[in-house]
Order: sequence, then C-alpha cells, then structure tokens
Amino acid sequence: MNAPGPKIRPEIRQLDESAVNRIAAGEVVERPASAVKELVENAIDAGARRIEVAYADGGKTLIRVRDDGHGMSPEELPLALARHATSKIDGSDLLNIRSFGFRGEALPSLGAVGRLTITSRAQGAPGARITVSGGRMEPARPEAAPHGTCVELRDLFHATPARLKFLRSDRAEAQAIADVLRRLALAAPQVGFALHDVSQGGHREILRLDAGQGTLFDALEARVAAVLGREFTANALRIDAAREGLRLTGFAGLPTFSRGAAVAQYFAVNGRPVSDKLLVGALRAAYADVLARDRHPVAVLEIGCVPELVDVNVHPAKTEVRFRDPGLARGLVVSGLRHALAEGGHRSSSTLGGALGAMAAQRPATPSSGARQAAYNLQAPLGMAESPAQWDVSARAEPAPEPEPDAPLGAARAQLHGNYIIAQTPDGMLIVDQHAAHERLVYERLKRARAVSGVPAQTLLIPEIVEPGAAQAAELLDMAADLAQLGLVIEPFGGGAVAVRATPAPLGTVDAAALIRDILDELADQGTSAQLEARLDAVLSRMACHGSVRAGRQMRPDEMNALLREMEATPQSGQCNHGRPPYVELSLAQIEALFGRR
Repeated sequence: MNAPGPKIRPEIRQLDESAVNRIAAGEVVERPASAVKELVENAIDAGARRIEVAYADGGKTLIRVRDDGHGMSPEELPLALARHATSKIDGSDLLNIRSFGFRGEALPSLGAVGRLTITSRAQGAPGARITVSGGRMEPARPEAAPHGTCVELRDLFHATPARLKFLRSDRAEAQAIADVLRRLALAAPQVGFALHDVSQGGHREILRLDAGQGTLFDALEARVAAVLGREFTANALRIDAAREGLRLTGFAGLPTFSRGAAVAQYFAVNGRPVSDKLLVGALRAAYADVLARDRHPVAVLEIGCVPELVDVNVHPAKTEVRFRDPGLARGLVVSGLRHALAEGGHRSSSTLGGALGAMAAQRPATPSSGARQAAYNLQAPLGMAESPAQWDVSARAEPAPEPEPDAPLGAARAQLHGNYIIAQTPDGMLIVDQHAAHERLVYERLKRARAVSGVPAQTLLIPEIVEPGAAQAAELLDMAADLAQLGLVIEPFGGGAVAVRATPAPLGTVDAAALIRDILDELADQGTSAQLEARLDAVLSRMACHGSVRAGRQMRPDEMNALLREMEATPQSGQCNHGRPPYVELSLAQIEALFGRR
C-alpha cells in the first residue's frame, strides 16, 4: 500500500468583489420579502410620505418600490451601488444610529443576485437611471423621472440559481411580502403604503394604507385599525409607560381578545420593526396571569429610547437588537402591560366574536370530588372588603341593594341553567359565567392576602399521607417553604411520600391528596424554566378554581348583585384565570339586529 503523498497547502486568496457581494447577499437577502424590507426601509430613510410596492410571481420575477423621498443625483447613483457606501452615518459613532439602514449593503447585495435598475431624481437635479446585473454595473444615463426614487429588481437570484430551490411557493412568498409591509406600516404610521400584485400583466391591489394624521397615538390607532381591524382597537388598551430612559407605547389586546397562535404580535424599537426573543418573552410573561397557555395575546408595541441604549448592529438583517440593560427593557414591558391590564378593570371583549374565540381555550382539569363538594356547599361571593382578615371565601354577603343605574355591569335579573347570570345594563345586557367570574375574584383575594400576610393555614388533626413518587415528592419538598406561604404545610414521610400537616384555610374541607396532585400537574405544565412567582401564581389559580362558585349552584339576587359589584371593583376581572371571558355583553343595537329591527 502506497503511503499518502504530502498534503497540498491551500493558498489564501482575495475574493473578487462579485463573490463578496453574493456572500453578503446571502445574509441580507434571504427571500423576496427581505428585498422588499430593505428597499422600503431605504425609502422611509429618504423621507418618503408615500411608498408603492409591486411584485410579480411572489417577488421572484419582479419587485418594484417607488417613493416620493428626496431622491439621488446622477453622481450619487454609482456610489449607492458600492459596498459600504451610505448617507445614513459617517462611521464615527456606531451606537448613535437613527435610521433604518447604515451598513451600505442592501443595494449592492441586490445587484449581485438579480437585475437591479434604479431611477431617481433629487430636488433641483436631472433624473438619471443606472442598471446592475449579477454585480456588473452599467454607466448612469439621463432619464425623465418624477421627484423621488424607483427601484426595480427583476429575476431575483438569477446569479445564484441554487438559492431559488429554497424559496417557497409564489403564494407563500407573496404573503411574506405583505407581512413585511404591514410590520413596516405599523412602525411608520405617518407614511402611506400601497401593495400591488402585477403577476401576468395584472394589477391587483393587496393593501392600501393612507398616511396617518393627528398626534402619534391617533395616527398609530388609525393604522392599527386599518391593519388589524377595528375589532382589535375596540378591544385593546392604550399603553404608555416609561422607566429610566425607555418608553413603551402602543396597543395591547384584552386577554379575552386572544389568538390561537402568536401571529399578531408586532414589536418595534425606535421605529424599527424587530423580532426579538426578549420582547416576545416579556409579552408572554405579562399575560401569564390572565391567559391560558395555548392562547396568545395581540399587541402592537414600540420601545423608544436614545440610540445609545440599544445596539441595532447585531445582525445584517437588522431584525434583532441588544439593549444595554435587557432586564430594564423586559421589566418595562411586563410592568407596563400588567399595569394597563389591571387598570382595564372588569373590561372584557366588547365583541361576541372575540369572546367566542377566547372560549375555545382548553379548560382546566376537573378538580377532586372532595374539594368540589366543599366549594359547592360553602362558597358565595364576598362584598368588597379589602382587609385580609375578612377574606374567608366561605362567608356570605349581606343582601345587596338595587344597584345604581350607572353601574357598569348593571343589575342581576335572573340565573339560567344554574350557571349564567343575566344582568340588565342601561344600554344592553350581560350574560355572566358565575364560576369564571368568581374564580378571578377569589384568585385576586388570594394574591392580596399572600402579599400582605401569607395565606392562613388550618392544621389537620391527622396528617394526610400522599405518595406522588420520589421525583415529584422531591419537587414538592424543594418548594415546601413557598407552599407554606400559601397555607399548605408538607413534610417528608420517606419512600416517595409526603405528609400534609395543614391546608389553606380559605378552602374549607378539601381532599389534600387531590389538591397535591393538581398542584403537581400545574407545576409540571409550567416547565422547569418558569419563574417562581409564576409557579406560585399558578398554584393560587388552581386553588381559586377549587374555591369558586360552581356551575349548578343556585344564587340569590343579592348574591348575584354582590358578585357584579365586586367584579367592578376588582382589577382584571374581565377575564377568568384561563383567559376566557367571564361575561359577554350585548348592546341594544346588537339585540335589535338579531330580531331584524335595524
């Protein structure tokens, strides 16, 4: 057998400019939507007030972006196609970035992988046109053109045909283009946008958004309504919170106006649309206490700050950012949204459609028969006492007087099917799910009591032995001190068993073994990375479910009215612990429409 010959040492070579541009294009331009994003951002940076986008075959054969921005002179066109040439920054301070673009890579990258033509005219200068194909640039030539710029990209990836195999169908690529434009439109409400499909010589309008007028919030609200629908703005809360140089603004949907997937969450930082894991996680955490795990909030949010507090030079696509203080940004989102949700009080979805969508959320597991029977026999709504000493959920309310005519949730008139309270309001009616409504009220009482003095416990005469298994017993015992704050006192009993010494007093007589199993299920659902506070809240939520008025329990008129009054006084009572609406409101107009009176 011949010995292997000496290895040939590879030489280091300087790549030519065409290869460098194609490599760079792989980072900047992943698909037609990426090209649209870069071109539209350039137009916004150019001060455009109106931007028109057209595409053919999902953007694979044609992308055209026309704007009325400040344009370019004939001398600037060749420079615009040179790598790392930009008018956005001078390179002296990469943290003080106030524009979308700053790398000077988009246009040369597009010219390296497609056939690019730029036609532009600046104020007081003649129009000009320049073309580049596969990285080969032709000289600029005079061209009659309106003020502004038109960029036309044909045959994307014709210079790198292997990339075409990774593109999806024309329809999927077109949907991605529309999504990119919607995100940019939400981040720039003062700019008008239009999107057209010109495939096969057609001219189909996909999207048209007029420039917003009035204050920033008014312009954003109009744009949000145009993009996400007026149903969202009618069921959303205005967000405006600030902390240590960061300001959070936008709109967040009520928990009962949720989606089955995270498809309607839009974030921006200093006007730049971003897809940031930190912000997505903060949004999820803010709604964790009021939304079921398989439901997702709807939100349009922006964080504004001085450029030095955020680094946008993280990725060539500029969709990720890095905050100087990530904890501060996350805390602002969580606290700002939670404060707004609490101020929303008893608000629930104002539309029947939004409410029915939230009702599709998965219902919690059925609690034990012992706990259910105790709750069924003992529970009744409280008045509005705030003292922790008066939070015993087995106490009965005093007869409530007839509510004032302007009471937001009206007066109880009847109970149907043992679970639904019918209330009359000045301009309509409510259908209240008594269990869902009371579950939130009990949950808030438990949280208030825990925050003030911990949950009172009642010692069992004979400890109850529960055998969940070694692993789950260890998990419970690791949290024994925290569970004791909730009134549940456990001790090790050996062999994968625990002894329950005391249970939460507010629940009365409960099946301790079933309660332990429910808590273990809830903790398992939360995952190992869940914050301790969230896990404790999950336990409280399960306890509240045990201790709430059950379906089938007959309620007196004074009890029903007491429930309505407490809902009005309790933050976040517009949704139960699982994100479902505790009530549905029908206005007189809706009722009359059902009977054809309008």
